[in-house]
Amino acid sequence: MINYKHLHYFWTVAKEGGVARASERLNLTPQTISGQLTVLENYLNVVLFNRVGRNLELTETGRLILSYADEIFSLGGELEEVIHQMPEERPQLFRVGVVDVVPKSITHRILKPVLDMPESVRMICRESSLDTLLADLAIHRLDLVLADRPIPPTISTRGFSHKLGECSISFFATEALQQTLIGDFPACLNGAPLLLPSKGNQLRSGIDQWLNKHHIHPRIVAEFDDSALMKAFGQEGAGIFIAPSVIEAEVEWQYQVMAIGQVDEVQEQFYAITVERRITHPVISVVMSSARESLFVDDE
Repeated sequence: MINYKHLHYFWTVAKEGGVARASERLNLTPQTISGQLTVLENYLNVVLFNRVGRNLELTETGRLILSYADEIFSLGGELEEVIHQMPEERPQLFRVGVVDVVPKSITHRILKPVLDMPESVRMICRESSLDTLLADLAIHRLDLVLADRPIPPTISTRGFSHKLGECSISFFATEALQQTLIGDFPACLNGAPLLLPSKGNQLRSGIDQWLNKHHIHPRIVAEFDDSALMKAFGQEGAGIFIAPSVIEAEVEWQYQVMAIGQVDEVQEQFYAITVERRITHPVISVVMSSARESLFVDDE
């Protein structure tokens, strides 16, 4: 097993930019640190630094190991902070991953009850792709993943998908853009500038199918992975954009736009993914019950 004291010496040298500075910080002689670095290199059978003049530069392998060391010692610091709090003040740690295509407003409304709990909870939110978050869930670096779809059958990660709800989508436009549209919804979308989610997710597939079914041919001017960025462009009048109907009033107020139509044929779905089939984690239980009872009240 790797010697974490040696890893810490390496991490300190890399952060401080040299053995001399690291020796001052660690209160050790430069010879001691250099010797321990050599032991670590021999154990891993790699070269961690190249000497360039009087300076040390990380090798490619050294940079890779540094990224892991950053995470290891960051988690260690987080653990130490939690342990040193008074027992009665120690918050429960709740780590949630959010798939990057889930709208921020929906995420906020799903997770808001966590901070309203009478118990002290410290919530850590991470955003990434579904594959990355499921990998973190599998090794218990996350307690919950919020996603727009269940675990795909092509992914072998063990977990359970709990449906929170689904809702229709609404189309939004600025007042100035709305006045240029011809006809009623959805015919008014023909030839109109449209902002859409990027291809590759279920929502975009549903929208494309709906447009084809009704022979509607908008002018797609931009596609986005980030729904918040799409709304920002929509607020400028760059095009008509979509959002879940359940937050229609919030979107109109926040972005100063108006809803021009709603499509019930296209449903945006939301899932809580856990390693538990039967939920026993108290914070996850609050998140799921609150979303089902208040956010998606019209679901099923």
